[in-house]
Amino acid sequence: MNKIAITGLGIVSPSGIGKRQFWANVKSARSFVKKITRFDASRYPSHIAGQIDDLDKYSNFSERLLKKIDAFSHMALVASEMAMQDAGIDIKNEDPNLVGIFLGNAIGGWLYAETELRDLYIEGREGVSPYMASAWFPAAPQGQVSIYYGIKGFSKTVVADRASSLMALGYARSTLAKNKLNMIISGGMEAPVTPYALLCCNTYGALSRNNERPETAYRPFDRDRSGFVIGEGAGIVVMEPIERAKKRNANIMALISGYGTTCDGFDRINPSSDGRELARAINMALEDAQISADEIDYISLDGLGVSLWDDSEVRAIKTVFKDNAARIPASCPKSMFGNLLGASGAVDLIATVLSMENNLIPPILNLENPDPKGLNYVQGQAKDYKVGRALVISRGRGGINSALVVEKP
Repeated sequence: MNKIAITGLGIVSPSGIGKRQFWANVKSARSFVKKITRFDASRYPSHIAGQIDDLDKYSNFSERLLKKIDAFSHMALVASEMAMQDAGIDIKNEDPNLVGIFLGNAIGGWLYAETELRDLYIEGREGVSPYMASAWFPAAPQGQVSIYYGIKGFSKTVVADRASSLMALGYARSTLAKNKLNMIISGGMEAPVTPYALLCCNTYGALSRNNERPETAYRPFDRDRSGFVIGEGAGIVVMEPIERAKKRNANIMALISGYGTTCDGFDRINPSSDGRELARAINMALEDAQISADEIDYISLDGLGVSLWDDSEVRAIKTVFKDNAARIPASCPKSMFGNLLGASGAVDLIATVLSMENNLIPPILNLENPDPKGLNYVQGQAKDYKVGRALVISRGRGGINSALVVEKP
């Protein structure tokens, strides 16, 4: 399958809005996990998160529009605008029938939904906003971005828990490789820092309860890990066929060259402990990219911070890379700002592209005593390293495995 160019990056994250601010904070290994301040979350078992408090500073969208949409659509709009600006795309000059939008989301837009459900029970059905129907559901950001920019080509929203956005990127690449479209805006968004969404995430049972020291709470692959921390945000990239990107003299930042996905078929929540199906997804991605395992220079880990998940991820990597697993640098930047659930894979991809561009791998934060051992974890501080080819791993509940190969052009 053809390689597809990434020509623009848009990022809205707790570690920064815009790729420069995001990268400056990530490479400095600063934690942006804090106690939740948006509402009184003190009675939740876990009440820490990566939050975004200054989105409005980066938004040019009208108050009229913002009243109709949830925060996750707002984040997707801001990140999409940034990605297109970064790519040098003027959407008015594009054939709208040949532009698509492929996004991933896990849980929908609950800030809007919670407010309207409250009004339903207090005021009755007459009190519910007419925009409720179009504001909350997982495909709402795809719809809002397509409406705002007049995008009319084949588009899709993927709902696959935390693997959603990496899966959306994989499908976008397949669509472009079939010459169905000229350009796709792809990635994901998530806004789980709301009372009901936080309750659901707590019910999952895998969130860290280290509320007293939030900056140290998310510690994937560490002996003293206690679960993951949620975060909110969006990661969006512009994808184009290489020939088109070259023709318009675009800055080709990276190439997506391989993708693989499998299911464990094991449990409704947990993955299989053997990591066998994740290993198969990785091998599918490598085969799709037409490269061998020893040609990968860097692994962006899923890193849930839960023993079963971390152990099975390492087991899968050792199965594929064998002795080289101890040599290839591996990292998990989301330990600094939280797991953005359905947006996490796209944000990991953006961090990986920036690593390639800057020859620098950001670290796993809070990793002091690796468990399990056997990988070349980048710990504590960023590491100078030239990355030519990287593997990005993203996994979801119920044993959803997704792996993507990205290359430096």
